[in-house]
Amino acid sequence: MRKALRWLLALTVLIGTLSTAGAATAAEPEATGTTDIKERLLSVPGMSLVEEKPYTGYRFFVLNYTQPVDHRRPSKGTFQQRITVLHKDTARPTVFYTSGYSVSTTPRRSEPTQIVDGNQVSMEYRFFTPSRPDPADWSKLDIWQAASDQHRIFTALKDIYSENWISTGGSKGGMTATYYERFYPRDMDGVVAYVAPNDVVNKEDSAYDRFFAGVGTKECRDRLNGVQREALVRREPLEKKYQAYAAENGYTFDTIGSLDRAYEAVVLDYVWGFWQYSTLADCEQIPADAKNATDEEIWESVDTVSGFSFYTDQGLSPYTPYYYQAGTQLGAPTIHFPHIEKQYVRYGYQPPRNFVPRSIDMEFQPRAMRDVDTWVRGNARHMLFVYGENDPWGSEPFRLGKGARDSYVFTAPGMNHGANVAGLVAQEKAFATARILDWAGVAPSAVRENPAAAKPLATFDAKLDKRGVERQRTLRP
Repeated sequence: MRKALRWLLALTVLIGTLSTAGAATAAEPEATGTTDIKERLLSVPGMSLVEEKPYTGYRFFVLNYTQPVDHRRPSKGTFQQRITVLHKDTARPTVFYTSGYSVSTTPRRSEPTQIVDGNQVSMEYRFFTPSRPDPADWSKLDIWQAASDQHRIFTALKDIYSENWISTGGSKGGMTATYYERFYPRDMDGVVAYVAPNDVVNKEDSAYDRFFAGVGTKECRDRLNGVQREALVRREPLEKKYQAYAAENGYTFDTIGSLDRAYEAVVLDYVWGFWQYSTLADCEQIPADAKNATDEEIWESVDTVSGFSFYTDQGLSPYTPYYYQAGTQLGAPTIHFPHIEKQYVRYGYQPPRNFVPRSIDMEFQPRAMRDVDTWVRGNARHMLFVYGENDPWGSEPFRLGKGARDSYVFTAPGMNHGANVAGLVAQEKAFATARILDWAGVAPSAVRENPAAAKPLATFDAKLDKRGVERQRTLRP
């Protein structure tokens, strides 16, 4: 009870603080009388311009926004959080996008933004460079603090973009959109979460083993398993190649502990990485007879899929915030390798702790994901989850319970970690598009009468709507 009262008091103080900030923001445009969107954005207290980039039909801004390091104690310091705004028209709905990692400073439009023909606000996740407090108090990197970053940005911009808002993101961004909805369920009018893992019980990962036992075809699985096993059988000669490769590029292995640990981590990512980023058709590029393949062929196949540069200090460093979260709240999968004899596997899937500098303290919080999962099952409203049939991260998806309202979970056949609404079967694609349009408040009358007629309101733009999963050569969502 005492903990509950303390939480309620902290939340009340926070809401009061943010309400005051929102009121100040709302007053600025009225006081200045400006209608220029750049001036209106820069009238928001704490907002500053990094640069504006032209794009036909839009205005695109890269901005910094001053955020408290600790939303429970706003007086304890601030940091600059990078955001972008793809502005179309304040009379259009707005999509709040985050990848859960760094923010792109190139104009891009998420799928929901194209569907609703709206504006897009994109947020860089706290502690990803350069949006990191200095000095960095890593205890302030958690899902509630990040959700509070989004809430504060939304509060600051809602009076400029007053139409409906939808949050979205893929992978860790889909997780982020879900956590935001859990902690601030009154902010958004809808949520579209793509390929969002849901590791409720960190120590129970048998769903991943079942996935790898049946994904794709037996021929493809045998090819992948063969290359992975052979890379460990040939550990000695391939590690010599790895050592030369590291020396040539100045790579070091202090964080993970040794080149040997890094080598095995890369090899054990191989099968997972293939299904995360590739399709069944790509199996033709995998050596069919691994035992008779050359060392170079084995090396090239593993490097192409997993990337031997990743588990170096230089490769891990940009993703320290992710591995910190995986080891404190999000959880991380552990899988087994029945096709590889035990004598060839020295470490197995290593925990996130091995990928974070030892100077940063970590302690896992097992209740964090269970809380979110329970909330989604019982309280989801206007939420759409989209998964890919051949994506290993979808092995532990979000599920809906009896308390969910106007919420859905769909799976795109044959798709990987880049699954989207466009990849759903025709009936589900139209239905999902219709729901997104309705949540955004822009569904045409024809769509309201017949959801099968639903389609994106904006014409596809090859540059702005660049689709597909962003390839990250590591085991992370």
